[in-house]
Amino acid sequence: MQKDSKIYVAGHRGMVGSAICRKLKSEGYDHIITRTSSELDLTQQESVSGFFQQEKPDYVFLAAAKVGGIHANNAYRGEFIYKNLMIQSNVIHSAYESGVKKLQFLGSSCIYPKFAEQPIREDSLLSGKLEPTNQPYAIAKIAGIEMCNAYRAQYGSNFISVMPTNLYGPNDNYDLKTSHVLPALIRKFHEAMITEAEEVIVWGDGSPLREFMHVDDLADACLFAMKSYNEPTHLNIGSNEEISIGDLARLIKEIVGYKGRITFDTSYPNGTPRKLMDSQRLTKMGWKPSISLTDGIKEVYKEKFLSQVV
Repeated sequence: MQKDSKIYVAGHRGMVGSAICRKLKSEGYDHIITRTSSELDLTQQESVSGFFQQEKPDYVFLAAAKVGGIHANNAYRGEFIYKNLMIQSNVIHSAYESGVKKLQFLGSSCIYPKFAEQPIREDSLLSGKLEPTNQPYAIAKIAGIEMCNAYRAQYGSNFISVMPTNLYGPNDNYDLKTSHVLPALIRKFHEAMITEAEEVIVWGDGSPLREFMHVDDLADACLFAMKSYNEPTHLNIGSNEEISIGDLARLIKEIVGYKGRITFDTSYPNGTPRKLMDSQRLTKMGWKPSISLTDGIKEVYKEKFLSQVV
């Protein structure tokens, strides 16, 4: 990638897209192309095709997606599969038609089977049944991987896919109905501290194991992969560390300074029992994360909530 390359970041207002933009700017890439959803509806094929023919970007980071946690994935199943299929199909096809040099498709660790062998290797894809609560979203993301591979095979397009682990960081979603577990817990404990609530209710029994990565680490890995990875196999991007939901809740409780108790509500589903990515392929290429979970949570809590306290 040259510093004057035209780089389109789809989904630049989201947590991942905005992190990629920050990383690109910090590295001296000054020709970044962005569009808001009101300026360009990525679910509309004609509009996307026209945009690519007009702008003709050299590189594309496809970070635009409809995302959410267990509740959102399960409640809005039709919306999740439709919007994600449309967005990625339109962008990938238009990138091919306009002669993009390289495209990077960002998927999700939920593409893997619910009971995949841990840590989860890239070759675990399609080896078993998916987690039912997010199956429509996962199937859409799997289709994106396969589309990149199909265009690579038939047309010779240099389209790659990366699969991030669970993410958190600036511009995260803190809506309790649609957010992922980490930002939801931060908000719950903060509000409980402010209101002096006696307890914070955590969904499930606290036993599921999860891996988390700061989105700035992901952005660094994405730029690294765009520069140096050119294989058809999708690439896992993770922190190589895991923590139980119970221990995560206790860590956030300590960081926030909440003094009440934690209650685990087992009437809610746990979701996948364990999900740790095997990121050895990326590690062997020479990349590793730099932000610890404790430091990362402290940073986002300070930025999102403590800055609002007078």
